[in-house]
Amino acid sequence: MSELVDRLAELTGFRDRDVLDVTLVGALNDLIHPLSVAIYRSVGEPGLERWLTRARLQGNQSVATTDPAWADPETLPRLADFPARHQAFTSQRVIHVAGATQVSLFPVITDRDVIGVIEIESQAVLDSQALRLVGSILRIYRNFQSLLDYSERDTLTGLLNRKTFDETFLKASAELRGAFEGDDAAERRLLGSTGSTGSTWLGLIDIDHFKRVNDNHGHLIGDEVLLLLSRLMRSTFRFHDRLYRFGGEEFVVLMRCHGESDAMLAFERLRANTEGYSFPQVGRMTVSIGFTEVSACDSPSGAFERADKAVYYAKEAGRNQVRSHADLIARGELKVTTKTGDVELF
Repeated sequence: MSELVDRLAELTGFRDRDVLDVTLVGALNDLIHPLSVAIYRSVGEPGLERWLTRARLQGNQSVATTDPAWADPETLPRLADFPARHQAFTSQRVIHVAGATQVSLFPVITDRDVIGVIEIESQAVLDSQALRLVGSILRIYRNFQSLLDYSERDTLTGLLNRKTFDETFLKASAELRGAFEGDDAAERRLLGSTGSTGSTWLGLIDIDHFKRVNDNHGHLIGDEVLLLLSRLMRSTFRFHDRLYRFGGEEFVVLMRCHGESDAMLAFERLRANTEGYSFPQVGRMTVSIGFTEVSACDSPSGAFERADKAVYYAKEAGRNQVRSHADLIARGELKVTTKTGDVELF
């Protein structure tokens, strides 16, 4: 019993979703002693979903393996490639598969949706005590996920909120720093320009003339516009792109791609999708977007400020457009500034 209490304390001791999933798999491995245990999440657009390995642990492993958060969806297996896993996911019930070993699949359910499957491989069929234990741990996991959603997500749109941005940004910066720790300068340059993981980009999205919506139609219609734009963002960007609402009509995207042209295409796609959408009772709405590349030594405020300057330029230039901060600097439309504390140096 003390081991179970310790594991539950460890499971709820982290506010990082990546660590939480690894801890969940580790707890089940130590308590049940299976051949392997893994948590898989369904990611991607409807009809194109893939399995992302959040954590997988063999009985003799000390460290769980995971798929990279920025994995290319095309490299991940499709849901239909694993029929039993898919059945547990869609039916929302436990599925047992007998063979040379026994596989038990448990749907992972949150207050919002079914998000994945726990897969436990064992030598023998799990007994009733083990099944109850897994079910109880998954209920605790669900409750804790709900608490995280409440603290990390915007209540109106369901996007991540501003207070979660800094942590994710600093993780991305740390990954970039890690790519440049080698001694080989040529390798560092190669990773910086054409590495398989690409570069990180921050985009700031601002709804044009949003105040007019609230003034002319009321705040309920304004909230509907914000909600519909958040849905457009979800359908435009990829499953691993981080989408935030910063408050009011400001939204932020943190994403990985291979260069400025790819980032421009992604943000231009959102701009076009927004312009082409008919918002109920409001009609046509547009957005102005500014974006910048994140460097290894960036602070969240520094990168955000560059994107904000690009948005300001877009609005001054007529709105309904996407602007790259680096491009504006290169063309002399903006001045290069460095920030030391609260002082900008030109």
